[in-house]
Amino acid sequence: MKIAVLHAYPVEPDGLSIQGNLLYKGLKEMSAEFDLEVVPCHYRPSLQKQWVMSGFKPDIALGIGCWTNSPDIIFSPQRAGILPIPWFVANGWVANYHQELSQLPLVFSTSNWVTETFKRDGVNVDKFKTLGIGFDPEEIHPIPQSDPKIQAMRNMLGVQPHEKMILTVGGDVTSKGAQEMLRALAEVDKDFPNWKYVLKASDSESAAVHGAEEESIIEELGIDRGKIVYFNGMYSHDFMSVLLAACDVYAAPSRLEGFGMIQMEAQVCGKPVISINVGGPVDTIIHGKTGYLAEVAQAVELKEEWAYESMGFDADHKIVFDKPKVFAYRASVPDLVKYTTELLTDDRKREEMGQAALEHASKEFNYKKIARDAYNLITSTLNL
Repeated sequence: MKIAVLHAYPVEPDGLSIQGNLLYKGLKEMSAEFDLEVVPCHYRPSLQKQWVMSGFKPDIALGIGCWTNSPDIIFSPQRAGILPIPWFVANGWVANYHQELSQLPLVFSTSNWVTETFKRDGVNVDKFKTLGIGFDPEEIHPIPQSDPKIQAMRNMLGVQPHEKMILTVGGDVTSKGAQEMLRALAEVDKDFPNWKYVLKASDSESAAVHGAEEESIIEELGIDRGKIVYFNGMYSHDFMSVLLAACDVYAAPSRLEGFGMIQMEAQVCGKPVISINVGGPVDTIIHGKTGYLAEVAQAVELKEEWAYESMGFDADHKIVFDKPKVFAYRASVPDLVKYTTELLTDDRKREEMGQAALEHASKEFNYKKIARDAYNLITSTLNL
């Protein structure tokens, strides 16, 4: 069998690119066992993609992206007579291509919630199969906090030996629930003041706009600004182990999360994760064992939304929904206060949950297992 894996390639320090590369790597390592030929290729049109489609001539094109990437990861392979199997993440809602997606013989989604989002928006999901994202233990792995490299990282971030470090990472940390965590930490501080909250964002307009909102919240709540550490930038994937190992608790009660790649990686690094009881985290975190899932306090619904030419329409236009759609969530701040306080103050509980998180994530999300799961789903579903 010949398989092309269409993703942002060569590999970029981006979740979708890493997701695709680990699938390619896992399938490549299985090639001798299952008589596979596997090649990676960027999903966008190029000479390389043209050669892959017409020269290599794969039987299957596994494409990583959201539904807006359908022209590149579904329609393009179909025109070349190649069976496309998209591996979808969610981006809020599905505005177009409903019929085309409903007719595919197999679709992967990163979580049960992603599948439900497609179903909500009118796609037939009978052929959808959940496939979680993998990690490479050579890149993402636990490192003891006693390691000099980790001590150096904590020192660089201004974390004192007596302080516990909470970490949130995102393109903009607001989407990962940073504002809800700030409100929770203002309450936590009354009983446990020895903490530092570290937030890593990317350089973007969204991060800048929301960052201003967070500065206002910090001022409004009277939080000691010295306890909040922001930094931006894009970093190599293997560096994430160092950053995650430096924290004591990883927190991301995300407003919209189709999987939660860094939440999974934090567990691999032996850290308990505080998240939200909706979306991808429900599939990756075992509440009360590997972390905590705060309940939803608010669902943000919209009655209408803009659809753009980039989504495959002839012109930008506004779509009015038959009934409002949920576009985001807000985690319960009292729940976040309770779980954060427990993990910061109970060293034994934090260590036990971190060890359980490591064991769970290592078993379920190793890239080799994910690739084998993908292969088994392809061959069994399509009778290959």
